[in-house]
Amino acid sequence: MKYVIGVDLGTSAVKILLVNQNGEVAGEVSKSYPLIIEKSGYSEQNPEEWVEKTTAGLKELVAQFDGDVNDIEGISFSGQMHGLVLLDNENQVLRNAILWNDTRTTKQCEQIYETFGREQLLEVTKNPALEGFTLPKILWVKENEPQIFERSNLFMLPKDYLRYRITGAIHMEYSDAAGTLMLDVANREWSKEVLNAFGLVPEFCPPLVESHDFVGTVIPEFAEITGLSKATKVFAGGADNACGAIGSGILSEGKTLCSIGTSGVVLSYEERNDLDFEGKVHYFNHGEENTYYTMGVTLAAGYSLSWVKDTFAKEETFDQFLEGIEEVPSGSNGLLFTPYIVGERTPHADSNIRGSFIGIDAAHERKHFARAVLEGITFSLNGSIEIFRNSGKTIDTIISIGGGAKNEAWLQMQADIFNAKIEKLTSEQGPGMGAAMLAAYGSGWFESLKECADTFLQTSKSYEPIPENVEAYQKIFAIYQQVYTQTKALNEQLRAFRK
Repeated sequence: MKYVIGVDLGTSAVKILLVNQNGEVAGEVSKSYPLIIEKSGYSEQNPEEWVEKTTAGLKELVAQFDGDVNDIEGISFSGQMHGLVLLDNENQVLRNAILWNDTRTTKQCEQIYETFGREQLLEVTKNPALEGFTLPKILWVKENEPQIFERSNLFMLPKDYLRYRITGAIHMEYSDAAGTLMLDVANREWSKEVLNAFGLVPEFCPPLVESHDFVGTVIPEFAEITGLSKATKVFAGGADNACGAIGSGILSEGKTLCSIGTSGVVLSYEERNDLDFEGKVHYFNHGEENTYYTMGVTLAAGYSLSWVKDTFAKEETFDQFLEGIEEVPSGSNGLLFTPYIVGERTPHADSNIRGSFIGIDAAHERKHFARAVLEGITFSLNGSIEIFRNSGKTIDTIISIGGGAKNEAWLQMQADIFNAKIEKLTSEQGPGMGAAMLAAYGSGWFESLKECADTFLQTSKSYEPIPENVEAYQKIFAIYQQVYTQTKALNEQLRAFRK
């Protein structure tokens, strides 16, 4: 039996999967590392932590493996997007990495629009200037740490830096490069216009490769420490959301992913590079060659549920807290929740908006509030699906993963609110599985990623929309959509009283 390894370099931990030719997980290791938060809005990590913890994790994984290490044919990567790693001319790290959830760059985002123009930026990069992206971080360093910027020879993204340390080769692949605001997404090349506008040279950007491309083998020192074979092939990998899509089988038109973790993501497969979403959703290169995906984000999806539970029922499990929600009719007897408890991203990029319970009645019980929270989260995600459908996309099948796939009532609710078939996977490993699939495809096990998905992924259960629930939810969603506009001014006034 042959094996591949998928490394998922997340924000809080690296998760490593050993997967066999049947798509079965034969080993799993996770190693955590800290965030560095020097000031409010700052979020950094030491890239050396990624290398040390991945090395330790791979060493542990190999030690647990009772087969021949030469049967581990390939390794690939998924990684947190947007994080800025700056290297000098000897490829040494110059400062901590500035991560995707760092929000210090509002001023630089405004400068990008002033210098380049919002419409031109959307035309080239397919995305608006948001604090999380990489270009604003580069401009922040240029303005606030000029000595470091002057020594900067090259920028990298987190998983690409990790892979460099394992192979000694420098590359970046398209799905992660698409989140930098420097890639011409449609033409799949670094944008000379963007680079010139901000005084950056092409050599500052790594060479671009496909996600499944072979980029080298494990260097001898790394092989010796971890126990991997020096012949282990290394493949480029992909951004976490692209790998999450691959690992969920989002590899054909009409296929869409709903992933509910702390935040929530609705991600849809795109064959075309010329759709215009006016910057309302993200538009990135997929990990599958010459394809794309669009993505909407709810900032506080699962976080809204955990916040309500921990605030009012801290000692209970989620199952206990959600007990009885299936008895509550669609619409929670007129109770509506908006999950804007930390602001919102899609379809309203608004850091000031805050959440609401609307329609509280003396007859409401706790189960009504619990169901209203799930409905509100799902309504927010449906806002992204509406954008996709209004652009002409057909969305008929949605794969649900994460916290939203752990409760039967919530899965049916998604089918009813999204008005689409919801599929739950037998084994859900997300981005790590997507990385393993890229290694399997790169190793020649399959003719395509779709063929790999057919072998590796199976649906355990499907949920069809119930017509009367769909009708009720369409009416309630229309009310939900009014809450943002009608509470925006109130929340701006209340902001002065937040501490």
